[in-house]
Amino acid sequence: MIDSGNRAWVPEAEIADDNDEMGDMPLSMRLSIADTLTLGNATCGFLAVYFTTTGVLIPHLTGSEVGGMARHSAATAVMLMLLASVFDLFDGLVARKLRSSAMGAELDNLSDLISFGLAPAYFVLVWGMVANDAHQGVSALAGIVVVLAVVLRLARFSCVTLPDGVFQGMPSPFGALTVVSIVLLELPFVPTLLAIVGVAWLMVSRVEYPKPRGLLAVAMLGWIVLSMGLLTAWAFDAPGGELLLQTGCALQLVLGAVIPLFATARRVNAFRDNRREARAAAKA
Repeated sequence: MIDSGNRAWVPEAEIADDNDEMGDMPLSMRLSIADTLTLGNATCGFLAVYFTTTGVLIPHLTGSEVGGMARHSAATAVMLMLLASVFDLFDGLVARKLRSSAMGAELDNLSDLISFGLAPAYFVLVWGMVANDAHQGVSALAGIVVVLAVVLRLARFSCVTLPDGVFQGMPSPFGALTVVSIVLLELPFVPTLLAIVGVAWLMVSRVEYPKPRGLLAVAMLGWIVLSMGLLTAWAFDAPGGELLLQTGCALQLVLGAVIPLFATARRVNAFRDNRREARAAAKA
């Protein structure tokens, strides 16, 4: 699970002597390496919207869809969201190892809103316009629910202090990838809609998710690379490509459902342990 909030601002005044070549540029305007990665995140989100529009929506509206163009463009849009999540993972790691500018946290939130709020919400909207059994108006509402969930989640993250190593609510990159996985599964309209709303609820919930550090970060990166491979096989109509993609999407949904259950079970067990300790202390 990867999300904004990995960025820790290290005041650039501490390293001003190393940046004399930047002249009198205000500290707040200097971009760090981590900031550049964050801007890559935002760029991927914009391009995901672009490919969804030009390769899926416009051909559908004009009746000019040829061959697998829509499939290629949909796969490209999702792969760009995956690439945005890679940038989101590494900008936090780089910021902790090196430094981040005074704009780092703000850039992170704004970029995440584009890549993991607007892009998947727009993907849902376009699905509602091109799918045979979908309803455009209801799909638009579902897209609004997704983008508002990400807005609320990012705003809350900026205001709430949590224990180190955990997020409150499903991280927005993980939520975005789960939303597009639901759409790519091509389930009936009502189950798809309910699942999308469920993911939006998880993003604003109080369920705790672990931050991607150490082995978990490596596992997440491996999962992203694997997902890109499945999308490529599907886009080029490789033998078994569609089955592989559906399997990958189903696993994404399973992860989205199982992690909250484990987190809830852990909190219940911790509550029971605290009650036992309190009773034991009272008897003593």
